[in-house]
Amino acid sequence: MARCSAIKANGERCRGIAGRGNEWCSAHDPARAEQRKRDASKAARSRPGKEVTSIKAEIRSLIEGLLSGELDKGVGAVALQGYNTLLRAVEVGQRTDLEDLVRKVEDLERGVA
Repeated sequence: MARCSAIKANGERCRGIAGRGNEWCSAHDPARAEQRKRDASKAARSRPGKEVTSIKAEIRSLIEGLLSGELDKGVGAVALQGYNTLLRAVEVGQRTDLEDLVRKVEDLERGVA
């Protein structure tokens, strides 16, 4: 297996494994530069952990309002259904992102094999 020919910003040689018939690993291959840029942009926009934390805080606030009697139970029930839908959408999005990542890892493994 050939090692990547790239030199990292700190002056060290990359320890990645070059793909078959290539002198660079997938992280340094100039042919994949545009794909890496798109992936990085998508990752930067994706903040599921922050979104889940926000939804959980809103649900806690809603529950407090229900328990204190400040909020009508019917309104609270409908709001909780909405939050459940939001959480489900976040879960589906995370699963899709994970499936994409698994496919990329499998592609990399096939390239190395």
